[in-house]
Amino acid sequence: MCGIVAYLGDKEAEPLLLEGLRRLEYRGYDSSGIAVLNGGGLELVKKVGRIQQLERALASHPLHGSLGISHTRWATHGKATDINAHPHTDASGKLAIVHNGVIENYGVLKKKLAEKGYSFRTETDTEVLAVLIGFHFDTLDTETENRLEMAVMEALREITGTYGLVAIHQDQPGIMVGARRGSPLVLGIGPHEHFLASDVSAVAAHTQTVAHLRDFDVVTIDRNGYRLKSLTHNKAGLEISRIDYQAADTELGDFPHFMLKEIFEQTISIQNAVRGRLNIEESTAQLGGLNLTPQEIREIDRIVITGCGTAMHSGMVGEYIIESLAHVPVEVEWASEFRLRNSPLDRRTLVIAVSQSGETEDTLGALREARRKGHRVLGICNNVASTLARETDGGVYMYAGPEVSVAATKSFTSQAVIFLLLALLLGRMRFLSGTQGKEIIQAIEALPDQITQILKQSAHIRSIAEKYRKADSMLFFGRQMQYGIALEGALKMKEITYIHAEGHPTAELKHGIIALVDEDTPSVFLCPRDGAYDKNSNNMQQVRARKGPVIAVATEGDEEIHQHADDIICIPAAPEYVTPILSVIPLQLFAYHMAVILGRDVDKPRNLAKSVTVP
Repeated sequence: MCGIVAYLGDKEAEPLLLEGLRRLEYRGYDSSGIAVLNGGGLELVKKVGRIQQLERALASHPLHGSLGISHTRWATHGKATDINAHPHTDASGKLAIVHNGVIENYGVLKKKLAEKGYSFRTETDTEVLAVLIGFHFDTLDTETENRLEMAVMEALREITGTYGLVAIHQDQPGIMVGARRGSPLVLGIGPHEHFLASDVSAVAAHTQTVAHLRDFDVVTIDRNGYRLKSLTHNKAGLEISRIDYQAADTELGDFPHFMLKEIFEQTISIQNAVRGRLNIEESTAQLGGLNLTPQEIREIDRIVITGCGTAMHSGMVGEYIIESLAHVPVEVEWASEFRLRNSPLDRRTLVIAVSQSGETEDTLGALREARRKGHRVLGICNNVASTLARETDGGVYMYAGPEVSVAATKSFTSQAVIFLLLALLLGRMRFLSGTQGKEIIQAIEALPDQITQILKQSAHIRSIAEKYRKADSMLFFGRQMQYGIALEGALKMKEITYIHAEGHPTAELKHGIIALVDEDTPSVFLCPRDGAYDKNSNNMQQVRARKGPVIAVATEGDEEIHQHADDIICIPAAPEYVTPILSVIPLQLFAYHMAVILGRDVDKPRNLAKSVTVP
C-alpha cells in the first residue's frame, strides 16, 4: 500500500516519476502527487483519485527539473483529499517529503510543535514529520554541509512508528535523503542517475542494479553517488544486487486485466515453484533454502503457519496436506492475532510465515514474536529481497513472478504447491514409501496440464457469472482440504465484485447458515470425488430443497452431481491432496468474470491495497 518514486539525475524528473507511479498502481491508492525542484524553488502538484487526475493537472501545470519525489497515497490519517495527498511540506514550504508507514506518536509531536508556534494544514501524520524535519533543518547552521541528512536523522530519532521516506529541500537542491524502518525502500543505481522507490517494479525499466535499504538506514544521494548511515550503532552497508525483473513482466500483453493474465500464468508459476525441487530418484522434495539438517527436520513435532488473507487461506490448505501426508500436527494462526497473543509453543515447534510481498506488517510482527521466543521461523514469499526473507531463518521462494493485480491468484497456488512439497519432504522422512512419494511427484507434475484444461472453461464460467450477476450475496462451502478454498473463493468474490460472500465448512450449513439460503442467494459447493463426497451431496440437496441455486465444482466425469446442482464446473480427476490447487482456479475465474460483468475496477478494487504495510 502506498508507493514512492524519487529521481535525481540529468533527465526531466516528471515523466520518469509518473511512469514509476503507474507501475505502482497495483499497491492500492486513493491520491497521488509530485514535487520537483526546478532550480528556482520547490513546485508541487497533487490530486485525489487515479493517476490520470494528476496527469491532467500536470498537463496544465508541468513541473520542470531533474530532481523530484512522487507518491501514491492510501489514506490512513485523514480523508482522501487533495490537501492530504503527498508530498507534504514543512512550515517554510521549502522542504517536501513522501512517506509510507505510520508515525504512532504524531499526536504528541504535533502538540510540541504547535507549542513552538507551528501550524498544520492537513490531518496527516506525515505533515507532522515534515514539519519536524523542517524544524531541525532550521536549527542547524546554514553552512552545515549535510544539513538535510542531519535534520532527517534528528527527526527520526524522535518518532515512534514505521517509515519509508524521501526528503528534498530547495536550499540543498542537489541532494535527496531516504530512510526506512519497517516499510520497504530500494535504491536504484544507474549511470548518472539514482532512484528511490518502494518497489523495484518502479525502477526496473531504467536500471537492474539495486540495493534494498535495511531498517534504520539513511541514504543521501547526489549526482556523484550516495552515502549511507545508520540510526543505530550497526555498521552501515548496502548489498548491491542485480534484479531478475523486466519491465515487460508488469505489462498486460494481450490480456484485458492483470488478474486474468495472472490466472492464466498459473501453469507457469507452478512449474517455477517446483523447478529443481523434485528428487525423482529418491521420490522426495529437496528444499535447501530451509537451512535445516535432516535431523532437525526429523525433530519437528509441530508446525504453526501464520499469514493474512490469501496467505492465511493457503496455510489452511497446507495444514490439511501436511497432516495428511506427513502426520505432523499443524495449526494456522492469523498473523494479526499471533503477534499479540501469548500462544504456548514447545521447543520443537516450527513457525512458517507466509506473505507474497514479504512486507506484510502483521506477518512480520508474528515472525518477530516467534523469534523473540526462540523459535525457528521459515518464510514463504515471492520477493527475494523482502524483509521477511531477510529476517527468517530460511524458507522457500515462490518464483511466481510479479503479481500486479490486488487480488492474489498465482501466489495462492504457488504457496499451496510449496506446502505440498514440504509435506512430501516431511512425509518421506517419516513413513511415506518411495512408491507413495513417486505418486505424489507425478500428481505435482500433472498440475500445469490439468490447470490448462480448467482454463479452457473460462467462457463457460463467464456464462454462469452472467446468470447470477444480480446476486447480492453468495455462500461458499467446502470440507477438509476444500474449506480453505471456500474461504479463498468468497474472498475473491467480495474483493473485486463487492458482492457479499461468505466461506464456511460445509457441515456448518445447518448450524445457522441455512437461514441465509433463498432463491436469490447462490451457494457454491466444492464437491470433488473425495471422502466427503456423499456428505457434500446431502448438503447440496438441503440447499436446493429450500430453492437455493447451487453451483458445484466437481470432478470431471461425475454424472451423479447433475442431480444436485444447477450449474457445474469440472476439474480433472486427481489425488485428494492436489484437488484444492485445481478447485481454486474456477473460483478465481468466477469472481473475475462477475467483476467484469458488473463493471468493477478488477485490478484496483476500492479500499484495497496489494501489500498491507501498516497494521
